[in-house]
Amino acid sequence: MSKLQAATPEQLQRLKLEASAYFGPKMLNEALLRLCQACGSDSLGQFEKAMVDRIEAMHDDGRANFETLKEFAIEQLYACVREVKSSPTMKQPPKETKARRTPGRSEEPEILEDQLQAGLEDSFPASDPPAVVSTTISGGSKKLVGTDEVLKRQREQAAKNNGGSSSG
Repeated sequence: MSKLQAATPEQLQRLKLEASAYFGPKMLNEALLRLCQACGSDSLGQFEKAMVDRIEAMHDDGRANFETLKEFAIEQLYACVREVKSSPTMKQPPKETKARRTPGRSEEPEILEDQLQAGLEDSFPASDPPAVVSTTISGGSKKLVGTDEVLKRQREQAAKNNGGSSSG
């Protein structure tokens, strides 16, 4: 004879309440995670509001402390929603990702790479100004100079060359 068959109606009622108290929040949590994955995270807030409204609209059925039970139910709902929101498995569903994608944008990696390259070329040089790079050469005493100095020296050299040929 199993434990359930030997249990009194009162014991069965207590076991049902324990099972609901223990497994109910776990089932609700899993159901809300799946709801968010299927319908997006906005659905979580909609569910929370609908459930609070529904709990608050319930009428006393003769239970002692019915209003207190409703308050506890709403607190449990809020706690469960908070837990789902902070869950590491909360992800944006593909449907929302597609909605955020730019219309007409390709899915092909090669085309995306070509578009990126074209965009970078179109934005050059403003997006990537040339950098002045200098290196240290061991044992060398030559002074290294930046781009501005090189251009200045080239202008001076050109001026000397032009000045020397016109005076001779």
